[in-house]
Parts: sequence; structure tokens; C-alpha cells
Amino acid sequence: MDALTSVAAAGMRARLEALDLVANNLANAGTPGFKADWEAYSLYIGQESRESALSGAGVEQASAPVLERHRTDPRQGVLVESSNPADLALSGEGYFLLQSPDGMLLTRAGRIRVASDGRLVSPEGHEYVTVEPRRIRANPALPLQVDKDGQVWQEGAALGRLRMVEADLDATARREGLYFALDKASLPELKAARAEVHQGKVEASNVSPAGAGVRLIQVLRQFEAMQKAVQLGGEMSRRAVEDVARVNP
Repeated sequence: MDALTSVAAAGMRARLEALDLVANNLANAGTPGFKADWEAYSLYIGQESRESALSGAGVEQASAPVLERHRTDPRQGVLVESSNPADLALSGEGYFLLQSPDGMLLTRAGRIRVASDGRLVSPEGHEYVTVEPRRIRANPALPLQVDKDGQVWQEGAALGRLRMVEADLDATARREGLYFALDKASLPELKAARAEVHQGKVEASNVSPAGAGVRLIQVLRQFEAMQKAVQLGGEMSRRAVEDVARVNP
């Protein structure tokens, strides 16, 4: 495969992955607490080029673009009244900390329910972590109140305070759409967040449908341009073979 076709094909693959990200963002534009994902590109350097540079016979030559990783946009969405006391929204930087069977999770999409054993959990069954070592145990038959500091109350009695932490999403892995998994090694370094809790509100997705639509068109146009480059490379290779094989009279 010639260099033009190889680079253009790699670009097409990267744009297909970017297209998946944009499509997922658009699909979740109405999902409370969702954070948009955007692509972060890098350039692939071939092994031969790297070895040549190490030996002093040349310099590294980037040969193809690759989608190195996804970058999650942490910006806050608009807080919207839901009139549902089970909804919790955060104002300011920070994330709710929850415990799942697979480890600790972060989320901005706060929604609480009381399990049959009194644990305070998310709709998926992940338990909310509290500042105190002892977790919350509430009466499932009674309503809960949550103040701005994350303190949970029931019938005037304080049950515990939800733990909210600061985190760099680039150091996490997305799970189940609205959750981010933490590495165990990062847990001791988590700092308390200064975010305020708003009960009865949800944080809207930070995806801009108009912006995502524009990006979708850009990616499609880039893909079409690289597709034409692949066709051009194929045509050039065909003509080169035919010209070489032609016998001059």
C-alpha cells in the first residue's frame, strides 16, 4: 500500500471513531448529568522511522493520524427544576462518590433511593459513599431531605453527609454512560469538593446539539476528503503499474 493510501485510510478510521463519539453525544443531549466526549488525536510513528531516528540515520516521520483517547468535557450543565426529591444536582466543581461491586465511581447525575436494607443507592444499585465511616441507613417508608452541604436528614435526624470529591476525568474511565471509574491508587488523593447539592433539580447534559451537529458535518466532510484521497492513491498506483508494464515500440 502506498504512503498516500495508507495515511488516508488511517485518517478515515480515526474519523469513523470520532463519528461514533459525536453520535453518542447527540444521543445523550437530553440525558441529565451526561458529559460530552471529544476526540484527542495523535500521530502514529512507524517502527522503521523510529529505528532510523535512534540510529542517527534520519528523523522520526509521523505517518498516520490516530485517535489516541477520548477527552471528557467536565463543564457544568444548566440546573433544571424536576420537582422530584429523589433528584440531586451539583452546583460547582465536584462529583458524587459511589461504591459499586467493581470499585469506586464518580457521577454528576445524582438520583437517590433507599434500598430495602436502608442503604442510600443510585438507580443502578451503587451505594452513596459518606464523609463518615458509617454509611447511611434510612427508613424506606419515609422521605429524605438533603441540604446544600450534602447532609441527609430523615424526620429531623441527621443520617450522614454525602461525600463529594474533586477529580480529573482524564484519569478515569467512563462506565455506564453517566459514571466514571476511579483507579484505586487515586482514592487517597481525592480532595473534598466545594460543590453545593440541590435537591429536586437535575443537571442538564452539557452537550450543545447545535455544536455537535456542526462537528458531525465537519467529520463527514473530512471522511469524504480522505475517501477521495484513497481513490486517488489507488488510481495513481494503477496507472504506475500500467505505465511500467507498457512496452514502448
